[in-house]
Amino acid sequence: MAEQSGKEIVHSIGEKMGFTPHVLETLAEIDEDFVKQYGRCNGMLLTDGVLPAKTKILMALAVVASKQCESCVMSQMRSAIHNGATKDEIMETMEVIHITSGAPAVAACRDALKVLLIEGKTEGGNHRRD
Repeated sequence: MAEQSGKEIVHSIGEKMGFTPHVLETLAEIDEDFVKQYGRCNGMLLTDGVLPAKTKILMALAVVASKQCESCVMSQMRSAIHNGATKDEIMETMEVIHITSGAPAVAACRDALKVLLIEGKTEGGNHRRD
């Protein structure tokens, strides 16, 4: 199989996440090799293995929240929703964030939680937007 170009990698990541982070488009224009390396690492996160991709994305959500990176939290929240995370799964992840990283990490999730309300595809008695 031929190696993908930076633009193809960005497109593939966008399909798996449900949106394309603008920073990846910019990076592909600046340094295609960086995007290729990023794509290999990100592929592990967005692909089922022993752990389902959804679980790994929720773990990533907790990690980036602990770093208080609001744009990172937004990306992981959108990816979690796109990969089937329910409102309950996300809120349980929020509990883990609070227990492990405190109120500042939860505050970093403020705008991402609004995405959950607007875009959230949830199951089991929770709202569902298609």
